[in-house]
Amino acid sequence: MLELRPNCECCDKDLPPDSAEAMICTFECTFCADCVADVLGGVCPNCGGDLVRRPVRPAAMLAKHPASTKRVLKAEGCAPVKAA
Repeated sequence: MLELRPNCECCDKDLPPDSAEAMICTFECTFCADCVADVLGGVCPNCGGDLVRRPVRPAAMLAKHPASTKRVLKAEGCAPVKAA
C-alpha cells in the first residue's frame, strides 16, 4: 500500500493525500509537479526512475488506511540524476 508521503522531497511543499500535484517513482520518492518539471526533468534523483502522478486514495479508504505523516527532505538538495 502506498505511504502517501506528505511533502515534496525537493522544496518541502505540502502534498496532501488528495493532491493532483504529487508525483512518485516506483520507490515512492515523492515530489511536487513543479520540481518534477522545472528541476528534475521527470526523473527521480534518487533512483533514476520515471516520476508519475500519484494516485488519490478514496476518502473512505483514507480513513481506514491514513497517509504517512513522516516528512522526507533531501538534505543535500535536489538535482537531476546525472547520466553515467
